[in-house]
Amino acid sequence: MSKPHVSIVIPAFNEAERISSSLDKALQYLQSREYSWELLVVDDGSSDDTVRVVKHYAPHVGIIELGSNRGKGAAVRAGMLAAQGDFRVFTDADFSTPITELPKVLDSLHQGADVCIGSRRLDPASLKIHQPWYRELIGMAGNKVISAVLFSGIEDTQCGFKGLTAAATDALFTAMKIDGFGFDAELLFLAKRMKMKIDQVPVDWYNDERSRLNPVKDSIKTLIEVFRIRALHRG
Repeated sequence: MSKPHVSIVIPAFNEAERISSSLDKALQYLQSREYSWELLVVDDGSSDDTVRVVKHYAPHVGIIELGSNRGKGAAVRAGMLAAQGDFRVFTDADFSTPITELPKVLDSLHQGADVCIGSRRLDPASLKIHQPWYRELIGMAGNKVISAVLFSGIEDTQCGFKGLTAAATDALFTAMKIDGFGFDAELLFLAKRMKMKIDQVPVDWYNDERSRLNPVKDSIKTLIEVFRIRALHRG
């Protein structure tokens, strides 16, 4: 069997309530495309019925089970390195960015970008449903810290909709070490260090109020990881 043109990777932790809706939308969209594709869910040690729900979609959807809760970064890394597509895109399980935004990322990669990141900051109109004000404030503050500590020029490092070529995936994810939410910053830090072409495209985004994130606790963990990135990649 030939390699798929596009791989979609979805990290999931206790997503039994939401994953069916997302997979239905993904399959409906992908099955209407002319290119070949694969859809992979990486279960990050869920304690609910996420695995059972995803297996219901076999063979159209593949699943990777990490066995224990290791973190979003670990789940995305496992999925992206297991994927076989010429182009590989990871997206959040709640599809805050709709799958219909995929052509923007693929067009960028087809035109020569190594890494393409969806952004909620490039076009204010792309934020269809906002987060609570305090979460938006924390997010903007986090990006300011990342700009000061690691790199500048990217206003939305944490949007969970990013695509890479197969070559960029292999080079970056085999070098990455962050298991938590700080992995996005690590990915872009390494891409800049390796002088890869990074493109940013505006994508629609709808906040899901059922978010699993703890805005304070998870933000603190992410910042700690951000401050570790340079030390992890000395040399």
